[in-house]
Amino acid sequence: MANYLKGRKPNFDKTPSVEVKGYEDELITGWENICKQIAERADGKEKFVIAVDTYLNVHDEEIISALKEDLPYDFFYLAKEAMKSEEEIDKMTYPDVTDDDIFGYMTRLNLVDFFEESKLQALTSKVDSNEGVTLVYGPGATLVASNYDLLVYADMPRWEGQLRFKRDEVSNLGVSNKILKGSLQYKRAYFVDWRVCDRHKKNLFDRMDFVLDTVIPNQPKMISGKAMLEGLKEAGQRPFRVVPFFDPGPWGGQWMKEICDLDKSRENFAWCFDCVPEENSLNLKFGNQLFEIPSINLVFRHPHELLGEPVHARFGDEFPIRFDFLDTMQGGNLSLQVHPLTEYIQEQFGMHYTQDESYYLLDASEDAVVYLGLKEGVDPEAMISELQHAQDTGNKFDADKHVGIWPVEKHDHVLIPAGTVHCSGANSMVLEISATPYIFTFKLYDWGRMGLDGKPRPINIEHGKNVIQWNRAESWSKANLIGQVERLAEGDGWVEERTGLHNREFIETRRHWFTDSVLHNTNDGVNVLNLVEGHEAIVESPTGAFEPFVVHYAETFIIPAAVGEYTIRPYGESKGQRCGTIKAFVRTKP
Repeated sequence: MANYLKGRKPNFDKTPSVEVKGYEDELITGWENICKQIAERADGKEKFVIAVDTYLNVHDEEIISALKEDLPYDFFYLAKEAMKSEEEIDKMTYPDVTDDDIFGYMTRLNLVDFFEESKLQALTSKVDSNEGVTLVYGPGATLVASNYDLLVYADMPRWEGQLRFKRDEVSNLGVSNKILKGSLQYKRAYFVDWRVCDRHKKNLFDRMDFVLDTVIPNQPKMISGKAMLEGLKEAGQRPFRVVPFFDPGPWGGQWMKEICDLDKSRENFAWCFDCVPEENSLNLKFGNQLFEIPSINLVFRHPHELLGEPVHARFGDEFPIRFDFLDTMQGGNLSLQVHPLTEYIQEQFGMHYTQDESYYLLDASEDAVVYLGLKEGVDPEAMISELQHAQDTGNKFDADKHVGIWPVEKHDHVLIPAGTVHCSGANSMVLEISATPYIFTFKLYDWGRMGLDGKPRPINIEHGKNVIQWNRAESWSKANLIGQVERLAEGDGWVEERTGLHNREFIETRRHWFTDSVLHNTNDGVNVLNLVEGHEAIVESPTGAFEPFVVHYAETFIIPAAVGEYTIRPYGESKGQRCGTIKAFVRTKP
């Protein structure tokens, strides 16, 4: 792993951004300046209503305190005053939250369902009848102050929200449950709260006068809604990267510390989500300052330009491709696991597509292996019984007896359609290319270890046994999932290969090796790529439609469908050397 850098400094960019030109002086910092800007809109008005609508997981105490201290007003209301009681909300959301520790059901609720109709009407009447400046705050402020004069929206990326759950800093929507276990808060948010808030937010984009970034506590930033929309428009027309985030794990490794220049004092890093727009942030750059918003806003606002017509027609305003890292270098095996079949995820959890995936080996030690498929002649009842016995007693499960074990090398690509038992072994660096429903992993065995909290991680044998495809033995895996590389085309200084995925999976992957410029085309579908070989490369438009975009080793980048043709060539220290990219896109033709 250390040999890759060869004396060079790591160049992985952990804070990528999209520059928004023409708005360089747009960004305002600090609560005093922010409130002054808001107050100027109300100055001299006899009657003025300000709605400060918020996403889940913002720090209410910080924002409310700042508004009350620095913003002149005559009346102040919390939107939650018109919500149903916590008991009613718990009862309403229970069918989607369920009693399961991990899984729920994708909700059909909307934000208005959290409000009690008579309370909402009464509070709205109060707001409408007030003279002077009225301030309404919280999720659904625009439902209460339906005739608002100014809308300020406080957004929040989901990854930061997850961290706040873990730190017992925030509650779920409409309830006070800060002390609830963070993973249970996350589950409730995933299946209910975030879906509800997203549906509400999508209706507000064109009405936002100002947008707040409060990701860094006590360092607020504000831009106009127009500036945010301009930034999203720019991102939808050019290559860009979302903001990666890194997290430790019980099996985590050491590779990302070196290559991505992470904190060496941390015990390990297990995951990096480098392209999960539901969770990641998007940095908009104004002058020399960054403004952080959820990257899913781009999917909501410009699905046609970003995804392309065929992909949007199939998935709606969801981003269907996920790239993330799984680092087990000097670490341990991932949990032995399986993902649900399409019909199972639809029936049990309300998702309309499942978590097909693949492992692309960015790096591997000589002893690296992938557990994939089953041994020939495995007895399903015996294997499930032994898994359950291991879970009940803490005894070891003999994975080598039941599961296929395949040696892997750098640049191998292992295909994992849903229903296939699998996991990456220790001493590998996996670029996971998969469909986006990323929490639907049924763990079968976790090698007898504890989670980072010192407690056993949840095991899902009951779900797992319902979806394991027992006919996927070693002979089937070898013929369908291992070494499925096909050379498709070549030209002066480049070679294109098809590396998968399996025909049960909707994602297609192409690898390009190149020493010179290679031409790509989105073909009206979003492309997601990673520079899997080479120190850096440059992405360019043959027509100059976007400014040249430099990417570095192991960075994932997104090419919106609207881009059409683009080229990639070695750049900087990589000039004259062989580089490689892996590209994923949604199959739209047989």
